[in-house]
Amino acid sequence: MPPNEVFAPAKINLTLHVTGQREDGYHLLDSYVMFADIGDRVFVEAADEMSLTVTGPRAAGVPDDARNLCWKAAEFYGARAAITLEKHLPAAAGIGGGSSDAAAVLQGLEQVYGRPAPLDTLPLGADVPVCMVGHAAHMAGIGERVLPLFTEVPMPCLLVNPGVEVSTPEVFGRLARKDNPPMEPWPEGGGNAAALDWLARQRNDLQAPALAAQPVIAEVLEVLDALPSARLARMSGSGATCFALFDTFDEAEAGARAVASAHPDWWVEPCRLR
Repeated sequence: MPPNEVFAPAKINLTLHVTGQREDGYHLLDSYVMFADIGDRVFVEAADEMSLTVTGPRAAGVPDDARNLCWKAAEFYGARAAITLEKHLPAAAGIGGGSSDAAAVLQGLEQVYGRPAPLDTLPLGADVPVCMVGHAAHMAGIGERVLPLFTEVPMPCLLVNPGVEVSTPEVFGRLARKDNPPMEPWPEGGGNAAALDWLARQRNDLQAPALAAQPVIAEVLEVLDALPSARLARMSGSGATCFALFDTFDEAEAGARAVASAHPDWWVEPCRLR
């Protein structure tokens, strides 16, 4: 019987407002999240012993033992499995690669063993609950509050990572203010045009501290801002991946060609967000 294959999409924080900090140190977030049609692939099958094999173009440096969230997800589910992770997304990049992989393992194990994963996946990480949804959602609290949202059509997007890793704890540590205003209410109707106007008025509160940690992110944003058809350029999550949004996918592809030509050492991927 072939292993169950599950797609693990890139998670993009189109907004990320840090609205407070609890006494236990966890930060309170208010974020609009969408998922790309590019990502990793996870293959899961029942086994007598736990194992994890990492392949793919981004496999270098990814642990293949109990340090990996895929392995932790299987232990959290309470099952032994043979897992193959086909890695396409850069690590420590602000696009939830590890969390999406963990969610894919849980979904694969649900198919293998025929029982649902625990409803509360927050112990695996703040991004895992929203990655279990896998499409547009409002994420709040410390990640435990997830409200799925309806999107009329996919949103054309360009993802760019300059090849540097960003430490999320370091970025939060550099955050000047922890009690920033929350997002404005999500616009009802109006399609992508209304969404883009709304997004332009929101923020990523981690962008400034991430730029201080990795100044090359500012260069990426300048390159994306300069694309003639880009409607909005911003950093995702805690970085270093940045995104630009467009009216059409053809414009996103044209932007990708321009950026890849000028910066061949950067990770550049056009995609559609849902």
